[in-house]
Amino acid sequence: MPSMEIKIEEKQLVAAAEAGMDAFVAVFRNAIMDAIGGELTAESMAKLNADQITLLAYEIVREEVMDGGFIQLIHNGYGPFIFLNPFAKAMRLWGAHDFQKLIYKGRKLYEQYAEELTRDCSDEEFMALFEQYPEFDDLDDEFVETEEEVTELVARYIDEHIENFATVVK
Repeated sequence: MPSMEIKIEEKQLVAAAEAGMDAFVAVFRNAIMDAIGGELTAESMAKLNADQITLLAYEIVREEVMDGGFIQLIHNGYGPFIFLNPFAKAMRLWGAHDFQKLIYKGRKLYEQYAEELTRDCSDEEFMALFEQYPEFDDLDDEFVETEEEVTELVARYIDEHIENFATVVK
C-alpha cells in the first residue's frame, strides 16, 4: 500500500490507457508528483513507497537522457539518486533486465567521471562535455533505442501492481 494516499479517478486511468503507455505512466507520475507538492526531496520521498520512488526515478532518467543524455542527467545532479541507490535492482525486479545492465554501465562511468561532470560550468563548457566524454554516446544510443520497450515494461508493472502506486476511485 502507498505510504500516502494517492488517488486516481478510474475514468482518468481508462482515458490514459486508451491514449497509450506514455499517457498511462504519466497519470501515475503526475498523481505522485502532485501528492508530494511537485518536488522530489528527501522529505517528500519519505512519504512514498519504493515502487513510487522507482517510477519517479525512471521518469527522471527518461526525461534527462532523452533530452541531453546521461551527461546531462549526471550534470543536473541526479547521479547519486540513480546510480547510488537500488534503482537498477528495482528495474530488474520490474522485468527490465537489459535496462538494469545499462544503468550499471552508467554507474561505472558516473563513478569514473562524476567530479568533472558535476562541476559548475557555462553552457559552452557543458556542451563541450559531450565531446570530452564520448564513452556516454553508446549508453545514450542504447537508451534511446530501447526507451519505448522499457516504458512498456514500466507500464505493465504499474498495471499489474496498481495498488502500489495509487488508489483508483470511481
